[in-house]
Amino acid sequence: MKFIFKIIKQLNLYNFFLFLALLNIFFSTENVYSKTFSVSDIEISTPFEINFNKNEIIDEGFLKAFDELILSIVQSKDKIKLKNTSINQIKGMIETFSIKEEKFIDDIYYLTLNVSFNKKNLFDLLESKNIFPSPPVNKNILFIPVFFDQEENQVLMFSESKLFNSWNLNNKKFNLLNYILPTQDLEDFNLIKKNIKNLESYDFREITDKYSIDDHIIMIVFKNNETIKVLNKISFDNKSILKNFIFDDINFNDERELNKFIDNLKLVYEDYWKSQNQINTSVKLSLNISTNNTNNIKIDKFEKILSNLDLIYNFFIYKFDNKNNFYKIIFNGTPDKFLEVMSYHNYDFEIKNKIWILNERS
Repeated sequence: MKFIFKIIKQLNLYNFFLFLALLNIFFSTENVYSKTFSVSDIEISTPFEINFNKNEIIDEGFLKAFDELILSIVQSKDKIKLKNTSINQIKGMIETFSIKEEKFIDDIYYLTLNVSFNKKNLFDLLESKNIFPSPPVNKNILFIPVFFDQEENQVLMFSESKLFNSWNLNNKKFNLLNYILPTQDLEDFNLIKKNIKNLESYDFREITDKYSIDDHIIMIVFKNNETIKVLNKISFDNKSILKNFIFDDINFNDERELNKFIDNLKLVYEDYWKSQNQINTSVKLSLNISTNNTNNIKIDKFEKILSNLDLIYNFFIYKFDNKNNFYKIIFNGTPDKFLEVMSYHNYDFEIKNKIWILNERS
């Protein structure tokens, strides 16, 4: 009889652990496939006429949301490859959408949408077009525009410069770079005037070190009779690069020409920033990871981190026992990159029999 009770007790204990493991699967992984890119406040308006079709207006909102998202994660050279993406393809990538506001004013219908796109489906589309996306990571940068009129031998900075005054007036929603303009400082101005003959080699460190911003762009515009030469000294994440451009003569007093010039340069900077964060979706590293399943809080934390990493293509639990969950993780990168990313989140790994055993640093 004692033997039978012992068996029943063991079975109940097994069932208990099985129940806990199932809870881990059903509740902790319910958001695995809800990784999304969200696009908010998409505004559409149209005359309210006899043939008014609300579904067509919503579809127009989907197209606009898709276009805005693409502008934030894809370099400008690749955007043309997505020109013929159909509305049905776009709908197939939409995870959720909501109507934030709709109203009629003077026979005009106004609609505001929030749209969420499934990252995995979107990345699959981009990969099919041989496009490597970049996560929409915003960045604050110190931006120092210097205008040098070579004919007049004159340097313009700060509020004296139309470039300075106009630079942040027409920012787009999809722009990732937030430009922090320097404060008006006579000492800075005198430093630049002092180095007027060697601006191309001057490192501007005496100016940039005054600000608590690690990244910066120094834009020097050289204007002469025929052309505009622009030297860009870009420093992001301790990586520096020089980019030079030649433009036909531009009338900086013409607002349209000035804004076009600014938009073109911002596009260059945005593309460079995206190029530093590209995700190579063609690389799919399969990893088997084991983690202790006795602490639901730690499991939930781990899965939330995985869900929020753009380099994680997919993950799921493929088996479990009364002590461990075993995850299959598909990673867009190398093993070293995976270790680097996870180390940032205080995770280390020990490899045994091709299983990566997760350890969290305290």
